[in-house]
Amino acid sequence: QLQVVESGGGLVQPGGSLRLSCVASGISISYFHIGWFRQAPGKDREGVSCITKSGDTTNYADSVKGRFTISKDNAKMTVYLQIDNLKPDDTAVYYCAPTTSCLMPLNPTYYASWGPGTQVTVSS
Repeated sequence: QLQVVESGGGLVQPGGSLRLSCVASGISISYFHIGWFRQAPGKDREGVSCITKSGDTTNYADSVKGRFTISKDNAKMTVYLQIDNLKPDDTAVYYCAPTTSCLMPLNPTYYASWGPGTQVTVSS
């Protein structure tokens, strides 16, 4: 089973940047589409970005297009999410998980094992 641990979150000012990491173990990430999700207080979890198992296709939610960039390094078993021009609305806990496809809205696979997430707080 694919297990993941997210890291890289923090407290940043609006307009700042962060790079989140999703380190996987158990099975090679090259077998999975991997998505980044986020959950803000009082809101449902939403998928924001995805990269296909081949790595040649990415997709983004409209709310983050142009500011988020997803990438991966199969050898390091890591999927990254570069977040630029952070906005207060980006404040959330960010998670990664395997997805059924990279079409929006993202759906985690039924066997997805959620990691602890990483907190991103955007505030001045």
